Amino acid sequence: MSVLFTNVTAVLMDEAGTILKNGYVQVEGTSITYVGTDRPQGDVDRVVDCSGKVMMPGLINAHTHLPMTLMRGYGGGCDLQTWLHDYIFPAEGKLDSRAVQAGAGLGLAEMIASGVTCVADMYMFTSTIAHEILKSGISANLSCGGVYFGDPADFHPDTCGDCVAQRALTEEFHGAGDGQILIDASIHGEYTSSAPLWQWMAQFAHDHNQRMHVHVSETKSEHQASLDRHGLTPIQTLNQYGVWDNGGIAAHCVYTTPEDWAIMAEKGVSCVHNPYSNLKLGSGIAPIPDMLQAGVNVALGTDGMSSHNSADLFADLKLAALLPSGVRCTPGVVTPRQALEMATVAGARALGRPTGQIAVGKVADLILLDFTVPNLTPCHDVVENLVFAAHGSNVVMNMARGNIIYENGTFHTLDVERIQAEVRDYALPLLFH
Repeated sequence: MSVLFTNVTAVLMDEAGTILKNGYVQVEGTSITYVGTDRPQGDVDRVVDCSGKVMMPGLINAHTHLPMTLMRGYGGGCDLQTWLHDYIFPAEGKLDSRAVQAGAGLGLAEMIASGVTCVADMYMFTSTIAHEILKSGISANLSCGGVYFGDPADFHPDTCGDCVAQRALTEEFHGAGDGQILIDASIHGEYTSSAPLWQWMAQFAHDHNQRMHVHVSETKSEHQASLDRHGLTPIQTLNQYGVWDNGGIAAHCVYTTPEDWAIMAEKGVSCVHNPYSNLKLGSGIAPIPDMLQAGVNVALGTDGMSSHNSADLFADLKLAALLPSGVRCTPGVVTPRQALEMATVAGARALGRPTGQIAVGKVADLILLDFTVPNLTPCHDVVENLVFAAHGSNVVMNMARGNIIYENGTFHTLDVERIQAEVRDYALPLLFH
């Protein structure tokens, strides 16, 4: 399908910081084929008038756990470890594939309606999530979050469930949907596994050209426990076993060190900043300005909706820009432009995907926001409004991979009524009754 967007005001997210005004953006199939101020020649299947709207690249949620929408607000007010062990793990122990399907569908609906076009998701029942992703139309890097609690001497990949899952997921879904789904290698965290799993997963990533996805230094206690066990931080410990050799994602990074950042910059490991979740759980505030200064690519994520209570990445955009100014008592430590990069072009870099910018040849992941609404009026600076004033509810169109999947409140790929019925009538009674 070909689509021509006219009367476009677009934040291109190019290096020059261009705001295209009164322009045109054309999409053919899954790619952007024209960006400019002159109307392109030729016929198209559809013309979309963007008067009163702002176009930007679709948001990239670089660390999330989609099915955890089922636990939204459950166990609030606790630190991470209490929350996990007393609330989340018991609920997750009751999950089955049908409940995960419902929770993933609910999470996808919320993300799509608020402008997300690509995610990096880590969760169990990963194949079930993959099928929901394929139906939804967005792109995803999926991982199962490898854990191993057994005796290291007894480890064998044929008896480790997450190693078996990694093989199966890679065979069935890596590259599925013409690249819509990519499978990442993954380790849940240093504290939920041991050296044999790290070595095996690192080798698997190397053999199958996969990136890595790991929770890293989310809490002070996690970080200190790694120092106590190994004399090294989680980043440094995993680096000894080749975990970072293919690059990838280190989620949270709240207590990482300059030595960690040097490894991350060298190996192409992106920090995924989860400011809302880290604040809600009392985990701390990641040293994002220092990481940026050290050359680390910083992307943005919501974490699970159970610790965020929302999939609105615009909330994290605001915090990413505001927190460093509050901590250092200096405005603009992280600029609005830098925050917007975290949710777009830096997210694309973290996931290894050709998206995150409005440019010829990039994947057509585009969203429109209504700038005539009260909270976006007036507009003296488009980027300032997007970062500090916009909400996910201002999104009026979501185009993922060249297909319009959401428009003016209507979902074109998801049956939201069916999803909500499944959540209400099956998943919630299974977990909480």
